[in-house]
Amino acid sequence: MEVKKDLVDNKLRLVVFKSAWDLGNQVDKWLLNRYGIDEDKYTFIVPIKENFFDDGHLKVEIEDSIRGKDIFLLTDIGNYSIEYTMHGFKNHTSPNDLMMELKDGLGACSNHPVSLNIVMPLLYAGRQHRKNTRENLMGSKNLHEIDINRKMRSFITFDVHDQSVEQAVFDMEFENIYATNVILEQFINNLNISELQRMAFIAPDTGATGRRNVYLNSFNYNGIDKQAGSFVKMRDYNNFSDGKYPVIAHDYSGKDDLSGRTAVVIDDMISSGGSMFDVIEELHKRNVSQIYLIVTYALFTKGIDKFDEYYEKGMLSGIYTTNLSYIPEEYKEKEWLNICDCSNLVASVVYDIHNDNSISNTLKDKSASIKLLEKKFQESKNMGS
Repeated sequence: MEVKKDLVDNKLRLVVFKSAWDLGNQVDKWLLNRYGIDEDKYTFIVPIKENFFDDGHLKVEIEDSIRGKDIFLLTDIGNYSIEYTMHGFKNHTSPNDLMMELKDGLGACSNHPVSLNIVMPLLYAGRQHRKNTRENLMGSKNLHEIDINRKMRSFITFDVHDQSVEQAVFDMEFENIYATNVILEQFINNLNISELQRMAFIAPDTGATGRRNVYLNSFNYNGIDKQAGSFVKMRDYNNFSDGKYPVIAHDYSGKDDLSGRTAVVIDDMISSGGSMFDVIEELHKRNVSQIYLIVTYALFTKGIDKFDEYYEKGMLSGIYTTNLSYIPEEYKEKEWLNICDCSNLVASVVYDIHNDNSISNTLKDKSASIKLLEKKFQESKNMGS
């Protein structure tokens, strides 16, 4: 697809890896719309080749000129659906494969662009944020290696597990964006008034209390009766399994009587879901009427069969997540899974950084959810009268 001639003076270009193709394609459409360009004929996306060789090595080739351009590279290190063959065996890409591919893509750009920017919504090794033994904190190390590239301008990620990882960065911008407003818009629009009137905002562990408080404050509307609670994980530190110390109990802190309330459990991600199932069961003991899970990333590392089971039993009302990382197509068909499209949010951040605009409103706007709630309750009141 050719780039429109009128774009010669616009330096913005996207390098979209296969891992992030669906999201990157939507971002491209939003950007074309902002510039008033026909999306059926033109694109900001630079064509590339991604080659995996039989011995396991990979190579990225840039197939169009990027000289003098402002390049944004989009990757999803959580996309395990891409297959390649090594020594006759079929492999699926891992975060390690896709991290190396990104680095090779950066190298392929060489010194030709004016600047390089990375959009990596799910941060590589972002959960390994604390050093507990003789180990290398690979997430911080990779950020540091990227930071020293003299063409690097910004690194854009979403809802990092621990913001302190930014300390590995000295020269490039590090933008940690939250999809809160995008998720809340769909969540508020989907729930009915009776579900919204009495709510309980729950942190599944102490590390999620900050995120819970953001959602709690986002429902600061006088028509809603709110409560807050949190769980503390008790782990067995004598055993280490599947890369973690197993959780043996969840202790709840908050009012025990949650009768008739809509419980909203907020975290950055669902991995296997084991901890969430324990939280769901504990909340049902406290007589909640509905339970919704809100996470930025739904990884489902152990599949979704148990989520299906909890939904059919009436113990889970739904999950709200984003399209910032890969979710298999068959999962998307599930009635309980609500995927919030963040492509416009990503495009807005790319557009503003490219044009040297402030992104403060994107980072700090807390009024959107209150306006949605006011509108929803007023419409309900008008219908009742």
